[in-house]
Amino acid sequence: MTHASETEFRDWVMRDRQALRTTAYMLCSDWHLSDDLVQEALSRLFAAWPRVRAGGDPGAYARRVVVNLYLDHRRRPWRREEPTAVPPEPDPLEDAHPADGVRADVIAALADVPPGQRAVLVLRFWEDLSVEQTARVLNTSEGNVKSQSSRGLAALRSALLARGLTDLHTDLTEPT
Repeated sequence: MTHASETEFRDWVMRDRQALRTTAYMLCSDWHLSDDLVQEALSRLFAAWPRVRAGGDPGAYARRVVVNLYLDHRRRPWRREEPTAVPPEPDPLEDAHPADGVRADVIAALADVPPGQRAVLVLRFWEDLSVEQTARVLNTSEGNVKSQSSRGLAALRSALLARGLTDLHTDLTEPT
């Protein structure tokens, strides 16, 4: 890799790393795991930077790698660490929006949604990707994205109800 390419990669990382980290957190609800996922994704992105840069959208490639790493991690339970009841540091999302308790409730309920459905929900509604873009990131059909969105929202509604959050349950609408 040339010095100019390496500089371009560093600039891209400085600009987009936090958004990638937040996406990873929305998938796994664990800041440490999200850091690991992002670091692994950035390592893979660095190795493929000239090809990815030529493709025009390194962010889409990086998101796809993060989602694939997360789903791979979920398939291998023997690699997971046991979470603790109390996180060792404050939640940066809560710090950014201290008055927004709804955000924490939705994130907690999102952790109860199956991983594949959660990936679709995060990409569609957090990353605001279209059905087509989400299908490309997940390497699946648009119909699968739509059905996983519907099932994921139903699972999220159930998780919100189980937590006694009936107001949030009624606010969720079906995707179009």
